[in-house]
Amino acid sequence: MTTSVRVEKPTREQILDAATRLMHVSGYRGTSLDDVLRETGVGKGNFYYYFKSKEELGYAILDRIVRGFVERTLEPSFADPSRPPLDRIHRFLDGVLETQRQRNCVGGCPMGNLASELSDVHEGFRRRLAEIFTRWRERLAEALREAQSEGSLALTCDAGRLAQFLVASLEGAILMTKVTKEIQVMETCVCELKAHLAHYATGAPASINPGPIRARTRFAGTRPAQSLGGGIGRGAEPPSEL
Repeated sequence: MTTSVRVEKPTREQILDAATRLMHVSGYRGTSLDDVLRETGVGKGNFYYYFKSKEELGYAILDRIVRGFVERTLEPSFADPSRPPLDRIHRFLDGVLETQRQRNCVGGCPMGNLASELSDVHEGFRRRLAEIFTRWRERLAEALREAQSEGSLALTCDAGRLAQFLVASLEGAILMTKVTKEIQVMETCVCELKAHLAHYATGAPASINPGPIRARTRFAGTRPAQSLGGGIGRGAEPPSEL
């Protein structure tokens, strides 16, 4: 007879998991240090061993969110150089859409949420978030310029401006999907972005179908925010990407 051994996560990871869940529901300013300690059962001494302040914890959470986005969504979409660059962008758009489907339209974009909450009141977070969105935009612009170099995208297209448009459109669609709880918003955005790319593509079909847009759906499984002390999503994976 074998017995399973439960492997506890290191304390630092437990703190990050709990704080990420709490801040995803109540925001950075709405989550206190006491909330995090209560959720984890960790004492203040242990907390301050790993993080000097709530601000340092916030930066660690942001770094983790960015790492998850890059590793799970951004880089896998662009990792195969044998794929045409526009196909890589389509794959990225589909990945963002699929993430929202898996979340049942709950939570939105963690980076966008932090940007909305903190950009006007915390300069350090604003700078860090601006760097992240710039990295995202430049990754798309790089693929667009590659497409121009190989002749599959018109030279009249401004790659930097188009990349900015793609990022802004996705962020807006994620926010609207979060508010309406309708995945059709995200599906329509991805469809229209692909059609916009096709407008600049050379030798491409007049329209690009991203797959069937599903019937308008309001997800019944969404839940209102729970109280911070109630063990929100205890044991569930915290959000880590778009």
